[in-house]
Amino acid sequence: MNSWDRKSKVALLSIFSNTTLIIMKIIAGVLSGSVSIISEAIHSGMDLIASFIAFFSVRQSSKPADRKHPYGHGKIENVSGIAEGLLIFVAAGLIIKEAIEKIYNPGEIELASLAIAVMTASALINLLVSRKLYKVAEEEDSMALEADALHLKTDVYTSIGVALGLVLIKVTGLFILDPIVAILVALLIIKEAWVLCQSALEYLMDTKLTDLEEDKIVEIIEKHGHKIKDFHKLKTRKSGNIKHIDFHITVDPHLTVDETHDIVGNLKKAMCEEFKYTRVNVHVDPYREVLQLPDANGNA
Repeated sequence: MNSWDRKSKVALLSIFSNTTLIIMKIIAGVLSGSVSIISEAIHSGMDLIASFIAFFSVRQSSKPADRKHPYGHGKIENVSGIAEGLLIFVAAGLIIKEAIEKIYNPGEIELASLAIAVMTASALINLLVSRKLYKVAEEEDSMALEADALHLKTDVYTSIGVALGLVLIKVTGLFILDPIVAILVALLIIKEAWVLCQSALEYLMDTKLTDLEEDKIVEIIEKHGHKIKDFHKLKTRKSGNIKHIDFHITVDPHLTVDETHDIVGNLKKAMCEEFKYTRVNVHVDPYREVLQLPDANGNA
């Protein structure tokens, strides 16, 4: 199965699971009258939109480079990450609004056992789907799928929180706990949105690869040190799941074109073996010794 098939199939799995959970949560929320479950349904609705965005972005990012997009379409995944983060902010705002209204107009929770069961099932389903998303996201280096997995991972925590809140309400009879739990859910969602948007924006701004990755690049270049004089102007960035590595090397000017081509080819091969989905650009400079002119005393 190729990369696009894997990413698209797991994105479709997320769409299916979110659709199922929305239906379950709406039914449980309406029957129980729990604002925290309604807030979770809203959150799952945003997750569903995010899943569609992820599916669209992995399809677009898989398109090969063309004349208009010579570096490919990978950054669409970073754009989708910001879009998904903004959706989370909207969901959090709607949840807080509902919760505040519920504080001033509290109501009893009915069919609490059903509501608890639905939220527990939701947490379990999201746990399984998010793990699958994270696995494929890591293997394919897909930010869109990672963002989608982060959505569902937060859903796991919030669903467990709502379920525990309903248990406490059932034990204590304090219905005020329902909107309080909903607000806590919203705050956790806001934190998720901030981290997601920040990460996506860094890649859109062409932030360099990690220090660990750049150290590995230097290590690979130095392994070929007997063939080159030095290297400089190392620049790295990431577009979607593609890592771009650019640097200059200085070589003996007496080397033939074939010999220089072999050096560059070996460097590229070593880096592409180390880093999945990588494009390497090497600029070759001729080595020139700097001759020091003698000073007034005749010293060189």
